[in-house]
Amino acid sequence: MTQPCDLPATELRALIGAKTLSPVELIESCIARIETVDHAVNAMVARDFDRARAQARDAEAAVMRGAVLGPLHGLPIGIKDLDETAGLRTTFGSPIFRDNIPTTDRGIVARVKDAGAIVLGKTNTPEFGAGANTRNAVYGATANPFDTTKSAAGSSGGSAVALATGMVPIASGSDLGGSLRNPAGFCGIVGYRPSSGLVADETRGQGWSPLSQLGPMARNVPDICLLLSAMAGYDPRDPLSRNPDEAITRGTALRTDLSSLRVALSPDLGFAPTEALIRRSFATKTALFSNLFAQATETTPDCTGADEAFAILRAMGVVTAHGEKYRTRRNDLGPNVTVNVEEGLTYSAADVGRALSLQTALYRRFQTFFTNHDILITPTLTLSPRPWRELAPTEIDGAPTKSYFHWLALAYAITLTGHPAISLPVGLDEAGLPFGLQIVGRKGQDATLLSIAAALETALATDPQTARPTPNLTALASARPLRDSEGFLGFS
Repeated sequence: MTQPCDLPATELRALIGAKTLSPVELIESCIARIETVDHAVNAMVARDFDRARAQARDAEAAVMRGAVLGPLHGLPIGIKDLDETAGLRTTFGSPIFRDNIPTTDRGIVARVKDAGAIVLGKTNTPEFGAGANTRNAVYGATANPFDTTKSAAGSSGGSAVALATGMVPIASGSDLGGSLRNPAGFCGIVGYRPSSGLVADETRGQGWSPLSQLGPMARNVPDICLLLSAMAGYDPRDPLSRNPDEAITRGTALRTDLSSLRVALSPDLGFAPTEALIRRSFATKTALFSNLFAQATETTPDCTGADEAFAILRAMGVVTAHGEKYRTRRNDLGPNVTVNVEEGLTYSAADVGRALSLQTALYRRFQTFFTNHDILITPTLTLSPRPWRELAPTEIDGAPTKSYFHWLALAYAITLTGHPAISLPVGLDEAGLPFGLQIVGRKGQDATLLSIAAALETALATDPQTARPTPNLTALASARPLRDSEGFLGFS
């Protein structure tokens, strides 16, 4: 029997508003699911059950007295452990902040609370979000719910797993090299990287850089739209922040005619080290629905310079954020942060200038490309989920990777351009693990991209080969605790 925690957020909100479902009943359903399966995957790492229960009772009382209800009223939410939460432990996945309990909420947390969401707990992340395998020395590893020996990706891995297993209906995430999109692809849920400035971030160290973006995660596109409507908003502390248009604040996807679209299909963007299994899966999946579009052509924008530009600009950001920690607390930092700081310290002003020039040229080529295409579709990731014990892939189909983040090339090429992108689950790959498609829209056209994704999701839902997959919760419930696995805690 379907439990409340398994229902879509949009349906849950409607039931709460109609007085058919109590927020208390929903909170208890989510807590029960966490207590049943989280030992196997380690997604919800700091829990706030008592306060959530009290807030659910208040939310129920508000419904019963006929109060005006926010768009997320009574909905439990998982908050990524990079987002400060007042009164709830926030470690950033680092021993340096092991005992950190903030006194104020990050802006994105305050906005979803104002919309009525109830924070149920914090979701696991790599140390400071550095890396696309959710492991750290505070809480340990997070496992893929479809195979607990495999990675959930990252850095929003805990949020993705919590959603896939029904612990929460909505969750927060953030994205630099694909950290919203990558775990969505690995875990069979939806992750959305908005256009720059749509979701304000008052904490970004390099306020004028568009690389790092906050965004929503959910199990379907309508739920993404609902959560985004609360997350989006202007904050004068963020130099890139802007007011969202009405189509975003409405919280529902517009209608789109897929048959009018000119679609570009690319298995590798012309440069990403994509494994053969993913190429075959991409070809098989897209063949099932390419006929829905007016035109579907295998082609790619010119991504020359993407590897170099991202490597330099990423390292520059890591030095800004963590250079002082590296100088004073080096022994408390994990390998991903350490490697990036050390790399960043080798770059000159000329290197940074060249990276910015490469990024600008890439951006301009994308604008030309999108004059002839409405959307671009790629695989979300270059490979199928690998073991979580592997900190990062060192090879793909026998060819060595250039860095610990090289396997994220399909995502970070899009990051550099500032275009909105969504990862949509499309069944399973040949290995029986979730397969995701990255759908990229035109710059600033978030509402249009979300409407396209919603229409495609609806079209794919009726075919088992392309419908969103779900993990075996019974198997997870009976699985041994992940913490008992060798190498669970830390980076060895």
